[in-house]
Amino acid sequence: QVQLVESGGGSVQAGGSLRLSCAVSSYSRNCIAWFRQAPGKEREGVGSIFTGSGTTYYADYVKGRFTISLDSPKNTMFLQMTGLKPEDTAIYYCAADNIPPYDCYSGSWPLAWSYWGQGTQVTVSS
Repeated sequence: QVQLVESGGGSVQAGGSLRLSCAVSSYSRNCIAWFRQAPGKEREGVGSIFTGSGTTYYADYVKGRFTISLDSPKNTMFLQMTGLKPEDTAIYYCAADNIPPYDCYSGSWPLAWSYWGQGTQVTVSS
């Protein structure tokens, strides 16, 4: 059983920054990812990290603005978000599972993940 707890959400103005945290009870799953869901929209992937190597992948719409990192001693994954835009407004979730390494490296994420956090709200105003 893996537990994931997100924190760090909030409200910022466009162009601002936030850092989200995902506390992970164990790194027993090889891929940890961030997803988001805006009101009335489908869930979409933001990025992922392969815990064995630290290799990251980012969706095009956040590439260059968002950075995923791991603090292994603290069992925490971070999502540093800069240059925030109103369209980044969403509930952000972290998820963990064992998936083929290439799928984690390339963003070929499965639809179903074994473990999810409860989500944290990010609101970006213009």
